[in-house]
Amino acid sequence: MDLSQPARLLSGIALILVPTIAFGGHFLLQLLSGRHAQLGLNPLQKSLMRAGHAHAGVLVLLCLLAQLFLDSLAFGAGLGWAVRLGFVLAPMLVSGGFFAAAAGRNIVRPGRAGLALIYAGALLLTLSTVTLGVALVRSA
Repeated sequence: MDLSQPARLLSGIALILVPTIAFGGHFLLQLLSGRHAQLGLNPLQKSLMRAGHAHAGVLVLLCLLAQLFLDSLAFGAGLGWAVRLGFVLAPMLVSGGFFAAAAGRNIVRPGRAGLALIYAGALLLTLSTVTLGVALVRSA
């Protein structure tokens, strides 16, 4: 199978993110095992970090699959790039948003900046996913 240049580029970027997810998983495992107690993180912060890690992994996999699906469709250059970038940026925004929402000392609710990133990423993911899904159904 031949991948287009945009699929190769954006898949490469997504794959470069995988070690950061693995490192985050290692840190999270240590954190949940009681190490790094000096950080003084509360259960909300730990939950937000767990959600950020999980979303990063799943959304990067979705991004990689989407690049393959996009290669099978005849999108215009502008819309094709927008959808491709949406799938690459969504994992960064959503997972980054969860980590940003956990920032601070003794927080009792997620931080506003983090929530804004989560919602922006979710919107981008929704637009990209629906656009790709509709295009796949139409091409069937």
